[in-house]
Amino acid sequence: MKKVIMGNHAVSYGVRASDVKVISAYPITPQTQVVELLSEMCADGEIDAKFIKVESEHSALTAVVGASAAGVRSFTATSAQGLLLMHEILHWAVGARLPIVLANINRAVGPPWSIWTDQNDSLSQRDVGWLQIYCESNQETQDTIVQAFKIAETVKLPVMLVLDAFFLSHTFEIVDILEAEQVRPFLPPYSTEVRVDVEDSHSFGNLASPDGYFELRYMIQKAMEQSREVVKEVDREFGEHFGRSYGLIQPYRCDDAETILVTSGTVASTTRAVIDQMRDEGIKIGSLKIRVFRPFPFEEVFEVLSGAKKVAVIDRNISFGHHGIFFQEVKSALYGRTDIPIIGFITGIGGRDVTPTVIREIADKAMGDESPEREINWIGVKR
Repeated sequence: MKKVIMGNHAVSYGVRASDVKVISAYPITPQTQVVELLSEMCADGEIDAKFIKVESEHSALTAVVGASAAGVRSFTATSAQGLLLMHEILHWAVGARLPIVLANINRAVGPPWSIWTDQNDSLSQRDVGWLQIYCESNQETQDTIVQAFKIAETVKLPVMLVLDAFFLSHTFEIVDILEAEQVRPFLPPYSTEVRVDVEDSHSFGNLASPDGYFELRYMIQKAMEQSREVVKEVDREFGEHFGRSYGLIQPYRCDDAETILVTSGTVASTTRAVIDQMRDEGIKIGSLKIRVFRPFPFEEVFEVLSGAKKVAVIDRNISFGHHGIFFQEVKSALYGRTDIPIIGFITGIGGRDVTPTVIREIADKAMGDESPEREINWIGVKR
């Protein structure tokens, strides 16, 4: 069945198809419609799940931590300040190795208050140990929710699915809706032997001395490294079941490209349109969308970019005192292996439109810069 739905509801339908048993959330713009529809689905019996209403985002994640620790498939969603309020519990979910899935609708962090998009809320959590997957379309959003549960339950780490506020969350597109009975052969009911159980008591989250804590963090890192192959395998298997797959990265017209623009989220769609226009002009240019940010796909990124003469990274975020965050990550993937110039561009902060004109300006500046500057290139700042 195909429906025209908004990106937020694509998240909801993905959760419905995944046989989730506990949903907890606190509404925050622009995430609210995700949990509004899920609450209606629970009330109408479309989902056999417990919907827990709480007083804050901190409590929302804490509730699903408890549910996941008890051995049931659990979900929550948030944005911006809500995600920041969850910060302490984000760490807890990783340390407890809980396969929670969280949808974060990218919203600029205040003050000043903004309800529009940029990536600083999710990227400020990049070091806590959650996998992060950035979606471009409503179809990809629904499908990635289903994939995320299988990935999380395989590697025993939580997954954060990320999508742009308004440009995706409130934009309506045609989506091939997944039903739970279709998904069950791909994503069986969740079961784990290690769980809170009054009949088989264990101790969880107690004090770890220095001779044990170090090794536990080593195991988390190894699970994160393993997850690269798990993401690829789950995506491949999903493609076999449903005819759609997305990969860790998505190169576009890169085979003979002399310049490659690196993107994420909905900016990737706009960039492809500009790439096509420039190709019609005879310009050898391509784009690379990074879909999976954690774990970072070092080898895949290097393989695509190593054939270019110049790389430009478009960031909808900023690490204050440094550069754009995707720019830093791409540099680390190429460091010591190539001398390709890498140029960083910041644009679209706080929901500013990233139009084809903006992308073309970035492409022209990147191609015309014979000695790429180390300073940040801010595109669209009103001086």
